[in-house]
Amino acid sequence: MEHIALYRAWRPQSFQDMVGQQHIIQTLQNAIREQRISHAYLFSGPRGTGKTSAAKILAKAVNCERGPSTEPCNECEACLRITSGAVMDVQEIDAASNRGVEEIRDLREKVKYAPTEVRHKVYIIDEVHMLTTEAFNALLKTLEEPPPHVMFILATTEPHRLPATIISRCQRFDFRRVSLEEQTERLAMICKEENITAEEEALQYIARLSDGGMRDALSILDQVSSFTGGHVSYSQTLDMTGGLPAEQFSKLAKFLLQGEVGEVLQTVEQFMQEGKSADKSMENLLYYFRDLLLIKMVPDAERMTDRVLDPASFKGMADAFSKEQLFYIIDTLNRYQSEMKYAAQPQTLFEVALLKLCSLPQGGKESVSGAGEAVAVGSSELTAMKRQIAELEQKLEKALKNGGIGAGSTNQNSVTPARSNRPAAPRSSGVAKIPPHMDQYIAEKGSAEFTEVTRKWSQILQRVKEEKVTVHAWFVDGEPVSILNDAILVAFKNNIHRETTEKPANKQVIESVLEQQIGRPLRLVTMLQKDWLAAIEGSSDPKKEEEFTLEMEQVDGKKEPWIDEALELFGEKLVIIKE
Repeated sequence: MEHIALYRAWRPQSFQDMVGQQHIIQTLQNAIREQRISHAYLFSGPRGTGKTSAAKILAKAVNCERGPSTEPCNECEACLRITSGAVMDVQEIDAASNRGVEEIRDLREKVKYAPTEVRHKVYIIDEVHMLTTEAFNALLKTLEEPPPHVMFILATTEPHRLPATIISRCQRFDFRRVSLEEQTERLAMICKEENITAEEEALQYIARLSDGGMRDALSILDQVSSFTGGHVSYSQTLDMTGGLPAEQFSKLAKFLLQGEVGEVLQTVEQFMQEGKSADKSMENLLYYFRDLLLIKMVPDAERMTDRVLDPASFKGMADAFSKEQLFYIIDTLNRYQSEMKYAAQPQTLFEVALLKLCSLPQGGKESVSGAGEAVAVGSSELTAMKRQIAELEQKLEKALKNGGIGAGSTNQNSVTPARSNRPAAPRSSGVAKIPPHMDQYIAEKGSAEFTEVTRKWSQILQRVKEEKVTVHAWFVDGEPVSILNDAILVAFKNNIHRETTEKPANKQVIESVLEQQIGRPLRLVTMLQKDWLAAIEGSSDPKKEEEFTLEMEQVDGKKEPWIDEALELFGEKLVIIKE
């Protein structure tokens, strides 16, 4: 006899055969029992979860010669012919190949006629999101008020692509992914009926690979059983599907934790020799660390993932990592996975990602001993830092005593070290890029010439964009704040945008446009917006850092010895000098 694919042979023929959609089955059966059948249904959900099967079962239930009944008998002529697709009044339309307005107009003309073979005309439109906008518009009125003998069942995997006017005219049912337990149980039952011997671990792995789709699970089972001659083992399933056992990921994770670069590369090479793809290995490794994070952060988290077969082994490895480590690892793997989609050598990117994880600073890792006991991240480094701060505070206290600084001394400068728990923001030297003559810029910010520049600013930006769009992308972050003689001052929100705009080639483009629009040469001067606002709001006229430093050096004609001591101990960035 000709072999029929398992997913076709075991396609549900009644509501009780469906797996994992009890909330939908019960609602439909109640509607049939109470004779409250709707004229239009929308079945949405992932592929292989039973949308089209439920539509055909519903068509049989309402047209069964022994019904309408909550379950089709599958014995009468109507049920048998609908199952075989031989009833003209029950049509399954593929919207992907009949997506035009002409096909929908033809359907709209045919719905007027009464059914000739069964009780109700049923139109099952599969992948309905593929219809064109014009086709949807042609369907609207018929879908809202069809003849009493017509029922529409729309099926789609992408309901977000349907117009709201279509969705509002239907009763919507969302099919969910089938759980691991339900899929495994169904696969075991089918294996028993088909005389296939299968290990439970293999069936669980097949269910995980299907990602909640029963059709995909049956296709994988059919493929593996054909390869193994009717005996489905876990190892053979891994070989056939290109999967990797959790033990290999556990070994790889341990190598990453210990920074064993050679072992990591050797493991990757082993994956490739076994025929595993780099992108699939990356995906599985990402899932593995995601499960580790769940188990570490959530009690009984093994119930939240279908991939954990041995919670005890996962728990031991999860304890070996900190939450921060797992967050960093997942973020790194996810970033490289996105790049692998467009890489000519995905294996190289996979290896680079793993090598980067091997090169984590020791302060960002936890030490592992024996069964995988974890030590808090950076605990030893944190202790050493606290001890060092305590020593520095003792040295400072000693320096202050040697300098003869008392509580009641006057006309002296005091030194306040920045504490570790509240670091003071150091004054930047040469980094803030404060242009000279700031007081003059502030005075000219309301001049008539500046007002004219602001009025033309949108034209200037547009002209820069026409000259070079990449320069415009950086320059648009800034806005003019003042003009002084032959210089225009532009304040930027982001320092990277400011620095890129300051590059000679970019600056030349902008200054050329400024000359064209303003009518005279203008130099571009830049600064950060926060510095400009601080300069405007600073009513006390604070000293510039250079003048302030000079004044400190000239106190009593020389620097105080305890100032030198503090600067030597802490460095200039961690010392605040107050009058």
